[in-house]
Amino acid sequence: MSERVLPYQHAPVIDLQLSILQKAGIQLFIKREDQNHPHISGNKWWKLKYNLEAAQQQGHHTLLTFGGAYSNHIYATAAAAHELGLTSIGIIRGEETLPLNGTLAFAKSRGMRLHYISREAYRNKNSIEFIQSLHDRFGEFYLIPEGGTNALAIKGVAEFAQQLQQEIVFDYVCLPVGTGGTIAGLIAGMNEQTQVVGISVLKNGEFLVDEVNNLLKNFSDRVYGNWYIETSYHHGGYAKTNPQLLAFINTMKEQHQLPLDPVYTAKLLWGVFDLVEKGKFKPGSTVLAVHTGGLQGHGFR
Repeated sequence: MSERVLPYQHAPVIDLQLSILQKAGIQLFIKREDQNHPHISGNKWWKLKYNLEAAQQQGHHTLLTFGGAYSNHIYATAAAAHELGLTSIGIIRGEETLPLNGTLAFAKSRGMRLHYISREAYRNKNSIEFIQSLHDRFGEFYLIPEGGTNALAIKGVAEFAQQLQQEIVFDYVCLPVGTGGTIAGLIAGMNEQTQVVGISVLKNGEFLVDEVNNLLKNFSDRVYGNWYIETSYHHGGYAKTNPQLLAFINTMKEQHQLPLDPVYTAKLLWGVFDLVEKGKFKPGSTVLAVHTGGLQGHGFR
């Protein structure tokens, strides 16, 4: 049986015009990867691409994955499974809260079976015993890790990095970092001259450097040097927000027609603008920020 593949819409690159950019001599492009698919948008499309191929090649009919109540990955996996005629199971961190939020309501509407576990149990999600208990309960499935991050995800994002370089010339590429899979893929697929800058959306995100190094080590023997992660733009931690960040989201939407979400992309651009103001990018350089999607579950589309 030949594998079914997800449709892909080529996403535009926009040139953002702001006085702080002109003053610093920086050209900032935004890759609107949020527009690549109505439901499996941004980095999620690329992270799932080869996992979905592998699941079908191995004869699986069910996908099982993990996430929090606002997980873009849960949303995207449910949509992808539905579109490809597969069933899906989401192991959700924490207790069920009714009514379901937009993310989980959508996942359920696409046929995902939601199974809630305590935060304590969730910490064991990678243990062999825990995975076996899931097989005992749900039968056979293709396992996709939390956030979709594994070697096949990195392969997909590395392909995206190569596509970007054929499309536009840039000196820096910036993106939000949650689990580290997308930045690992971009680093793996990017030329050595381009610096990859990650903006952590997690509090105390310093551990992400080791995570990314481990992902890269498992992916390839190459040594990757031209990247770093900024850890001071998390605005209180994962999915945390404040009035300043919400005002920033409104400004970007009203003045630049650029929708951002409060979990990932608003923190990304906030960080990029601050790095511009601090002179972290060389004058005369071109910066590309990747809009990784994630608008759908938050009502910010």
